[in-house]
Amino acid sequence: MAGKYYEELEPGMVFKHTTRRTVTETDNLLFTVLASNNQPLHLDVEFAKGTIHGSIAVNSLWTMSFVCGVSADDTTSGTTMGNLGYQEVRFPKVVRIGDTLHSETHIIEKRESKKYPNAGIVTFKHIGYNQHDEIVMTALRTGMMIKRPVDAAAA
Repeated sequence: MAGKYYEELEPGMVFKHTTRRTVTETDNLLFTVLASNNQPLHLDVEFAKGTIHGSIAVNSLWTMSFVCGVSADDTTSGTTMGNLGYQEVRFPKVVRIGDTLHSETHIIEKRESKKYPNAGIVTFKHIGYNQHDEIVMTALRTGMMIKRPVDAAAA
């Protein structure tokens, strides 16, 4: 299992994810259309030329999905009960087709679950960067993490 159990995640830990991705026109087009987001800023080159961006802006929710998604292998793959929420989502710099993104995740805090004795709640901070190491996205995410099974702890 690639993910970490609740006990293995400590505030102050930083995971620098190795997966990088150059954003393609297809990535942006498919995500935008599947989400039924008809914003011309994401789909219409001529419209986008006339905006402050001067070209198509990659759908910000694709950016968020990538930045948070690549964290799963290092942090939550197979060890989460699910997301509880996202807070303070920011997109300080536009992502363009052709940008290469990478990300890191910081463990901010954790606490025992009051409802589930086999789980705890962890707050993650996700930070996405472009190829110039400029921050393109940040978000706090709260997740319900499984505690290490008793039989696994003994092994």
